[in-house]
Amino acid sequence: MSKKYTVITGASSGIGYETALAFAGKEKNMILIARRTEQLTELQKRIQKQYPTLDIIVKISDLSDKKQVYGLYESLKQYDIETWINNAGVGASGALMNNDLKQIERIIQVNIEATTILSTLYAKDYANVQGAQLINVSSAMGYVIALGNVAYSASKFFVSVLTEGLAAELKDAELQAKVLAPALTATAFIQQSSDSELDYENYQLRSPQEVASYLMALYESTQTVGIVNEKNEFILSNPIFPVFSI
Repeated sequence: MSKKYTVITGASSGIGYETALAFAGKEKNMILIARRTEQLTELQKRIQKQYPTLDIIVKISDLSDKKQVYGLYESLKQYDIETWINNAGVGASGALMNNDLKQIERIIQVNIEATTILSTLYAKDYANVQGAQLINVSSAMGYVIALGNVAYSASKFFVSVLTEGLAAELKDAELQAKVLAPALTATAFIQQSSDSELDYENYQLRSPQEVASYLMALYESTQTVGIVNEKNEFILSNPIFPVFSI
């Protein structure tokens, strides 16, 4: 029997980092993907020190580069991937007309383009593989219009619709497509996406460990959506968007 792997993009910090530790606790072999070699290698060593029997592979890739996205997937075709988690994301804050267009381009390239390409390729190869899961990390902002963060909100709306739509298309298949939509999380991602340092006291931030626990709850469930709702509670639910056949 071949080894099975869990793929996690954006694994070098934050939610992706903590999710990798959570899957290590489930004794899952992993392929960890990010741009930052040092942080990714540190995570690999940490996991292998605690779980020496696990196979932990690191892949360095910039998902804002479409050629690297396709090349990454091609390089992983030799592995049996039971779970693919698209966690990598880019953000920006402030009024849309004041945003740096280069940053908006990166949002489109990473949040939309890379997620779509990797989701589609994985679905093509694993639609009929029993137990396979695709989990895309969206945001609670992907289910509302978030003023002051419209570009990011719109990109995550795309991720949410894409994933819920794929789940509907896969209703008679083996592969499960799921979407995680957490609220603001205390990671470097927030500071990097803001023009100025955020006043954390104004926000109820989740820790990356807590959000990773949400992802694990979604992974272990049969539901399609894991979301922080308007009451600021994390719930597992059926698809939220209406579905029409055309």
